[in-house]
Amino acid sequence: MTTPDWFVFRGTGEPHDGIGRLPAPPPWRDFDGEPLNDPAPALGSESTRRLGTRSLSGPLWRPEELELINAALYLRRPLLVTGDPGAGKSTLAHAIAHELGLGRVLHWPVVSRTTLRDGLYTYDAIARLQDAQMARVQGRDQGEDIGEYLRLGPLGTALLPYARPRVLLVDELDKSDIDLPNDLLNALEEGEFHIAELQRIARRQPEVHVLTDDGGRAPVTGGRIRCRAFPVVVMTSNGERDFPAPLLRRCLHLDLPSPRNDEWGTARLDAMVQAHFGDTDGTDRDALIRDFLRSSPGALRAADQLLNAIYLTQEAARDSEPDRRRLAELLMRPLDQGDRGPR
Repeated sequence: MTTPDWFVFRGTGEPHDGIGRLPAPPPWRDFDGEPLNDPAPALGSESTRRLGTRSLSGPLWRPEELELINAALYLRRPLLVTGDPGAGKSTLAHAIAHELGLGRVLHWPVVSRTTLRDGLYTYDAIARLQDAQMARVQGRDQGEDIGEYLRLGPLGTALLPYARPRVLLVDELDKSDIDLPNDLLNALEEGEFHIAELQRIARRQPEVHVLTDDGGRAPVTGGRIRCRAFPVVVMTSNGERDFPAPLLRRCLHLDLPSPRNDEWGTARLDAMVQAHFGDTDGTDRDALIRDFLRSSPGALRAADQLLNAIYLTQEAARDSEPDRRRLAELLMRPLDQGDRGPR
């Protein structure tokens, strides 16, 4: 397949500097956050671990999928990625970060109790009070470094004014309560948020350095954080709920088919296995892939199960084919089978 010239993300797994060719954003998605932070750090080990240590060969996404992914990059819009477990939803975020050199993926796992504040920042007021009390007991100055007690979350860190965008993975948004998708709208549309604790002291302490989600520190002026390069936002969903129309119209929706139902999904799965295990003799490995793809209609299986089965059967049961098969069946049970063992 010939890659169109306008594609920034090619989906091949080969790192390149294509992000520098991205044109200026549309006027309605142009952000002017100040001060400008250093560019995002170089590729972290997490994306390399998720994608494997070897290069992926060939495009792993269908042409229409690549068009949507690149459209999101051009338009500075979030991607809402749906599909079954193992379809490659989370892998996409790591593939973008790896190929475009955008640093470690900022991972925000969503559960039923997750709130917008969890993604933006946390403030440990109790720890600050305890430190102040201890300082008084010891007869020393408390100090005014409130930044030691403020930590930006994954979304808050992604919205810092980097010169190059960070990649934010909002994982399993459909697990959230009913309010979170609507609460996300303003931050994703405006590209900014405010830290109330810093706004209250802005006159006497206009700039405060706070902790970031990836262990660094960043300056915040006037309690306001506004992005410069809008982050690459990948929001995943297993389809367990519908989302409100205001969120949907602000996103581009990408639905990834199950690997067993689509030749591109199967190729993506084969490439993922090859990236982790290489081109060594893989007779048993190929049989496990076929078993994984032949699962009964409606059965839920995740790619992690296949990788676990391949590794364990290679390392723990090399000399016994019955043991290898039994272990593979145990590890690749459908996720919706519960605690029932293989029959």
